[in-house]
Amino acid sequence: MGNVFAYPLEDRLYLNLTNQCPNRCVFCIRNNEKGVGYDLWLDREPSAEEVLAAAGDVSAYREVVFCGYGEPLIRWEVVVAVAGALKARYGVKIRVNTNGLAEAFLKQRILPRLQGLVDTISISLNAADADTYDRLCHSCLGPEAYPALLSFIRESKVYIPRVVVSVVEIPGFDPEPARKLAEELGVELRIRSYLQE
Repeated sequence: MGNVFAYPLEDRLYLNLTNQCPNRCVFCIRNNEKGVGYDLWLDREPSAEEVLAAAGDVSAYREVVFCGYGEPLIRWEVVVAVAGALKARYGVKIRVNTNGLAEAFLKQRILPRLQGLVDTISISLNAADADTYDRLCHSCLGPEAYPALLSFIRESKVYIPRVVVSVVEIPGFDPEPARKLAEELGVELRIRSYLQE
């Protein structure tokens, strides 16, 4: 039980680095008992070597995705080390699922370090305005969270070939404001289904 550092879903391998997250989103998988079929809560954070050992030979996977219960870019050094090793050995496509707040949370630049390693970054936009974001995501960064997120999305386009923003289709969700914002930001939009019991 616990300490699942790598888990397959269909033709992708997901890497789980941390429980740490600056947000407490109302729709988070942590709040859904179904989860994804794995116990992803970590008793401890893995080293890059442990993640690589858990991943093994990834040549059969379409993509390797950094995600899990926490915000993977809080441990950007491990992301960089593991992504670099997997790229060098297998040439595999790398994606990072992020809430876009690690730079603001850690108060340091991370995106330039991902250049050449990460093919796709999927950023949880979650709302088309700051008030809605605050209501849904309860970030420890408070009012600075949403502007920091938008800045991160814009900056991502400089360093990463494919930038996707996602929103969760919660009850009463209107996709149009998010579509418009994604268009203004010049990024792809993905609407994710809301997991319910």
